[in-house]
Amino acid sequence: MNVGVPKENRPFEYRVGLPPAGVDLFVKAGHTVYIESGAGKGAGFQDEDYALAGGQMIYSTEELYGRSDMLLRFTQPQPDDIEYLQEGQAVLGFLHLAALRPPLLAELKRKRITAISYELVEEAEGYRPILAPLSELGGRMTLQVAGALLQNNFGGRGILLGGVAGVPPAEVVILGAGIAGGTAAAAFSSVGAHVTILDVSLRSLQRVQQSIKAPLSTLRATEENITRACTYADVLIGAVMIPGEPAPVVLTRAMIAAMKPGSVFLDLSIDQGGCSETSRPTTHQDPTFVQEGVIHYCVPTMTGVLGRTATYALFNGAFPYLQAIASFSLEDALTANQALARGLSIRDGKLQTRRE
Repeated sequence: MNVGVPKENRPFEYRVGLPPAGVDLFVKAGHTVYIESGAGKGAGFQDEDYALAGGQMIYSTEELYGRSDMLLRFTQPQPDDIEYLQEGQAVLGFLHLAALRPPLLAELKRKRITAISYELVEEAEGYRPILAPLSELGGRMTLQVAGALLQNNFGGRGILLGGVAGVPPAEVVILGAGIAGGTAAAAFSSVGAHVTILDVSLRSLQRVQQSIKAPLSTLRATEENITRACTYADVLIGAVMIPGEPAPVVLTRAMIAAMKPGSVFLDLSIDQGGCSETSRPTTHQDPTFVQEGVIHYCVPTMTGVLGRTATYALFNGAFPYLQAIASFSLEDALTANQALARGLSIRDGKLQTRRE
């Protein structure tokens, strides 16, 4: 099998779909791995690192796509990438096809692409082992992003997250008690912020409450509770998702308008379309905008600027599935591994329904 690792071409995207250790994994199993020159630079991997692992360097994007049977990406293909895709190729990565523009999705179907979405690979009890470490990374990153945006020089309310003696801490409201939301709750609690976390699942709220030693408030995510929490939030984080579907819109414009001027909203669901009526995708170059007096941060590639950490986080989560593919074949791995099969979004150009 010929495996291709392309350079990600979105602005401020420093992650790569496979580190040199992954190249070594495939090469030792008898496969050929092509690396687009410069693909790993943002993550701190030089072409020489890939060559030493047995990879073959390619200096043309078109040639890389032309030689590869299977492409290991980090994010979804961009329009230029889809143009280079060959009929019948396999593509693996965080594809978020529910948020892909219909013309691009139609082109994947026309070219009979087989697509495996890492965010949908699911083990028992709903655990998504490839998405989980990236969700954890995003949850931790919210701390540094929100802390900066609360500063006056960024238009914020001039609040220190943890407060100081005699001055209360920031009020942080988190929608979603999954891995991203739970990690964010732990991060904000660790610096002394007061955290309120909401979810529709009482079990998820119990899990977060039991895992965090600092005091925090938990609420069921009803419309009434979300509305009330928005009125006192200095920082609001949206971390809600439904696997394989657009993110549910749980925040109305009226809820955002009820927040305090200069407060901050981070939409971690934006890669699935966003969870607020006021959300729209932004970039690291221009990451924020103001709606209803509230600073919005809606960068779909949020962890893209943590290239090295994010690349290793991906590889750690994907390792057993990549190892299975390398040891057998993609088709055999899909047949033998139900968790991997749940990530199959498109097979030979046909959209797949999720396997329960």
